[in-house]
Amino acid sequence: MNRPILSIISLAMLLSACSSSGTTIKQEPQQQPLVTTNSACGYWQQHVDYKMTIDFDVTNYRYSGVQKLVYTNNSPDVLNKVFYHLYFNAFQPGSEMDVRSRTIADPDSRVGNRISKLGPDEIGYLKVSSLKQNGKPLMHETAGTVLEVILAKPIQPGESVTFDMEFTGQVPLQIRRSGRNNSEGVALSMTQWYPKMAEYDFEGWHAHPYIGREFHQVWGDFDVKLSIDKDYVVGGTGYLQNPQEIGHGYEAKGMRVSKKVKNGKLTWHFVAPQVMDFAWAADPAYIHDKLQVENGPMLHFLYKNNPNITDSWKKLQPKAVEALNFFNRNIGPYPYDQYSVIQGGDGGMEYAMCTLVTGQRSFPSLVGVTVHEMAHSWFQHLLGTNESKHEWMDEGFTSFISALCENAIMDQKKENPFMSDYSGYFHLASSGVEQPQSTQADRYERNMAYGLSAYSKGAVFLSQLGYVIGQDKLMETIRKYFNDFKFKHPTPNDIKRTAEKVSNLELDWYLTDWTQTTNTIDYGVKDVKDNNNVTKVTLERIGLMPMPQDILVVYKDGSQETFYTALRMMRGEKDNPYPSMNRTVLPDWPWAFPTYEFTIDRPKSSIRAIVLDPSGLMADVNRSNNVVEFN
Repeated sequence: MNRPILSIISLAMLLSACSSSGTTIKQEPQQQPLVTTNSACGYWQQHVDYKMTIDFDVTNYRYSGVQKLVYTNNSPDVLNKVFYHLYFNAFQPGSEMDVRSRTIADPDSRVGNRISKLGPDEIGYLKVSSLKQNGKPLMHETAGTVLEVILAKPIQPGESVTFDMEFTGQVPLQIRRSGRNNSEGVALSMTQWYPKMAEYDFEGWHAHPYIGREFHQVWGDFDVKLSIDKDYVVGGTGYLQNPQEIGHGYEAKGMRVSKKVKNGKLTWHFVAPQVMDFAWAADPAYIHDKLQVENGPMLHFLYKNNPNITDSWKKLQPKAVEALNFFNRNIGPYPYDQYSVIQGGDGGMEYAMCTLVTGQRSFPSLVGVTVHEMAHSWFQHLLGTNESKHEWMDEGFTSFISALCENAIMDQKKENPFMSDYSGYFHLASSGVEQPQSTQADRYERNMAYGLSAYSKGAVFLSQLGYVIGQDKLMETIRKYFNDFKFKHPTPNDIKRTAEKVSNLELDWYLTDWTQTTNTIDYGVKDVKDNNNVTKVTLERIGLMPMPQDILVVYKDGSQETFYTALRMMRGEKDNPYPSMNRTVLPDWPWAFPTYEFTIDRPKSSIRAIVLDPSGLMADVNRSNNVVEFN
């Protein structure tokens, strides 16, 4: 048959109480302090304070910069060297990104061989001309997208030092995320555009080359002054400090604007506290709209003055408010007083306090990409997972919560908002090219395997966790995870331990099998026999990954009941997910036993069907043996 006797239990329905409960969350002050050390628990985190002055020439897409970086070593280690990322160097013929794109079996269509064809005035680059530590010149070497720096004096634990740098850059043609003159005519998408200090954490330095994947970044405070052609409208990270000198829609109602134009340029002064990055975009034809969220941030929308997209971008704005409030309720409060949705880039990509999205889309697509990238403000820019190692915690968790959000704010009424994620995972599991989710992001043999592992399998991790521990416990886990680990770079063990604390179940088996192996789930109803007016049912585990089992029995008289067997190594049971039906809790199933038997105290002739996992939330790769029906 095509579907279980009992309709799939809609996650949207199960979580409706979570997604709609509570009052509007009052925003925390933007200046709330960051925890950088905690000797009681051994937790620490590095900190950076950037001050940058940038002079930009829109005629040749080149810029010069002066950067003062105060770096605080909160680690227990003495640092003898530091590393900076020079991301724009990836957009040069012969770079690692270029070669990888031309040699991988399924290259990203946005990249392909385009980098190899860039001319000298089309490439990207960052060149450091001067670097000093507390006034002393430093030896440094550029190795592709990484600047290697030997320190004049080691940085001691607890010490802060000042790095003074002068650098120049050229913006590449838009190929991947950053660049100039994208396919929709946006002049400047300025992301990963400055020399950025690499992250040092409990695992050491993370000075990975930029080959096209994601990032791992240090939180800090940014003070940026950008001088650019007076006709350009800028949007991005941070709070504009001089709106009265800028105008362009940033001024408050009734504010008198007196533009300070010098050499044909305006200087935009932004400050951004407690962020991992500073991104911006600019175009002379941007429309700038603002919408204040009640008890929340000011939302900014910047998009091209194009009559074909204006209506969709206007309709997007109240949906963005609904999305932000949904995430506030279901994850935790957004702590900043500003968020910007900006047309730019090459698809959709999240940055601190803003996102860049391509804007020539249908309205549902525009809402979808905005909701997904906005959700990254929680599942990346406030939690800060190492995306190079644990990309599924970033993209997967974002896909999970954004699917729930879209289902709610767009009134999609999907029975299972994650059906496409399950389909993606099933395709991956049967493809023959799946690699464990513990694979470093750049080491996937194929882009397809990376994408489905990060997004689809990552989303299923959470939706299936709800099957294991219960939907209410899942949402409680998400809120506790955010509250406990915001600004702390959590690892996979942290989400697992949070779920264990909330559910009082042991879940090491779940994290291990799902993320560190390619083991699949496959359970079936093997045999059903009459035995003296009772029914003996034999279940079988065919796949290597173990799972607890919800079993629905539908009788010919129309009544229903469920049976439940937990895994022995869970050391406990979840609550009844179907409280309107009687549930029998069976003895635990030791995972090593390939079969499991239980009895139903009614004859086989009274049974219409037996269904494993009536919710459809267990990622069983072969559902055909999950249901048996009787005449």
